[in-house]
Amino acid sequence: MATTRGEMFAGVTVALVTPFRNGEIDWSELGRLVDWHCEQGTPALAPCGTTGESPTLSHEEHERVVAYVCERARGRLKVMAGTGSNCTAEAIRMTKAAKKAGADGTLQVGPYYNKPTQEGYYRHFAAIAEAVDLPMVLYNIPGRTGSNILPETIARLAQAFPHVVAVKEASGSLDQASQIAALCDLTLLSGDDSLTLPLMSIGGRGVVSVVGNIVPQDMMALVHAFNRGQIAEAQRWHHKLFPLCRDMLSVATNPIPIKTAMKLLGRGTGELRLPMCPLDAAGEQRIRQTLINYGLL
Repeated sequence: MATTRGEMFAGVTVALVTPFRNGEIDWSELGRLVDWHCEQGTPALAPCGTTGESPTLSHEEHERVVAYVCERARGRLKVMAGTGSNCTAEAIRMTKAAKKAGADGTLQVGPYYNKPTQEGYYRHFAAIAEAVDLPMVLYNIPGRTGSNILPETIARLAQAFPHVVAVKEASGSLDQASQIAALCDLTLLSGDDSLTLPLMSIGGRGVVSVVGNIVPQDMMALVHAFNRGQIAEAQRWHHKLFPLCRDMLSVATNPIPIKTAMKLLGRGTGELRLPMCPLDAAGEQRIRQTLINYGLL
């Protein structure tokens, strides 16, 4: 298996939820979540990404969550801090703060809403890379940002900046992922739980996982089985995990379903910040049934 540039993030990184209680960050619950992942053997956490409801965290809260997770996890697991923004100066400021806090890497989402050109994408990420020498994971999720970072742009960044080490690819296109793998040596990570095995079959090295919030060891089992060449075992895990992955994506927008699942499993309040809102009774029952079918409830 070819060695890729960001092997430090190969395997499973869990896209960590941000727990709330009465409208505020629930720091004690956040600490429990980090401790639980350390006990589970989760290799890395990504706080303040999409799953962490970063759009509704204040700048101060964002930096405090990253710093808290870094401190709590120090020496026990890696931290890939979500510090992306659609304002380049803001992304630089948050990335500097993450480096100071001791993060192992930064997850940089493509600028959302303002829909830059490919040259704009390049200059945005280049400015961050020039300002902070922290290992960078590019995050391409066109369904959220409204625009696609093309493989050629990703390869151009990889060529120019040695500390651009990986890409979290969530376009849903195996063709696009294949192009990225062919053009550069970045570590290719799935941004969709359900596509982890297909992506690994074309050279992917792991996943930034949402369902890992509740079953990190099962996601790790899939990845490890593939890496050992045990393809049938990896397929077995894929088919077991698939209904869980599907319902965490299709019932409502992430992170509503995963927070609902965690609440049902007795882990946190399930509270969200507007404009995210709770599922109706039918949606919650569907999540409950999925957890029962999986054997978690």
